[in-house]
Amino acid sequence: MTEPSAQAADEPVITSVSNGVGRIELNRPKLINALSQDMVGAIDDALNAWRDDDSVSIVLVTGRGERGLCAGGDIKAVYNDIVAGSDENAKFWNREYKMNFAISEFPKPYVVIMNGITMGGGVGISGHGSHRIVTDSTKVGMPETGIGLFPDVGGTHLLANAPGELGTHLALTGQPVGPGAAIALGLADLFVPDAQVPDLIAELTAGGDLDTVLGKYATEAPANELAEAAGWIDECYVGDSAEDIVAALAAHADPDAQATAELIGTKAPTSVKLTLAAVRNAETMTLAEVLEQDYRVAVTLTGLPDLKEGIRAQVIDKDRSPKWSPASLAEVSDVTVQSILATDHEEKVFS
Repeated sequence: MTEPSAQAADEPVITSVSNGVGRIELNRPKLINALSQDMVGAIDDALNAWRDDDSVSIVLVTGRGERGLCAGGDIKAVYNDIVAGSDENAKFWNREYKMNFAISEFPKPYVVIMNGITMGGGVGISGHGSHRIVTDSTKVGMPETGIGLFPDVGGTHLLANAPGELGTHLALTGQPVGPGAAIALGLADLFVPDAQVPDLIAELTAGGDLDTVLGKYATEAPANELAEAAGWIDECYVGDSAEDIVAALAAHADPDAQATAELIGTKAPTSVKLTLAAVRNAETMTLAEVLEQDYRVAVTLTGLPDLKEGIRAQVIDKDRSPKWSPASLAEVSDVTVQSILATDHEEKVFS
């Protein structure tokens, strides 16, 4: 049995093994455990070490603090790397996407507590796992179109496999969902009330049988809050044209559909059209293929204006008034979108 050392308690990721449970604890609570390159490396290293380690029978992933599992990647670091013109973003995404895939094919149960905010990169470390647990406080989402990015970390693979057009809706709007919708959309598996999570963790780390413990604490999830909206979502999001989708939403009788059209209009136009194309592509791609596409697109977007501008507006200057370029969906050509999707880079995720 190994326990975290005093020095390790200050590390952004704390790993330990006890009674057959390999624990990964994200430890940047003030930043809602936003992922840095070092954190991604620590998670990936732990999974590689435990894959064939007979002393580890399951992996348990949690986030420290009360606010959530993980708010996503450290986008201030992304911004700083764009300004500096370095290749650190490319290195970060390359290692992160390798880690996402390692989670998907991990040969032992990978249990993750998706409490609170679980967005962006947080979906990457949870959504591909075998046992995904949501709680009362869970908010799951991929908000990247609001900063000039797109749902990466294999997010389009998950969203493309959601029922109907619900995944497309989440991808374009960036809106988070609660535990009921997360399970209904295939982003999570089980619901455990927040108050019961400490007991669940205690029993697992004491050596409790996984199925027995989950059976004891998992209960019926809250209602899917998107159930009533599924009709207009499926109706309006059909097709491969973002302009047509927004027009259909704006013309729909349901006020929520009209509000959604306005919401998408605030997102980066290039990101909206690129995200739609990526989701449609992902319907017929493997996760590995999607992650390779994610890398091509993410690296390319660091050289375009919207990602830097989106992060500036949201977290640097916080004026919440990004100036997108191009400024409208009509100005973003399909040729541009397909060029971004197909751009080749010397470095690959899988080679």
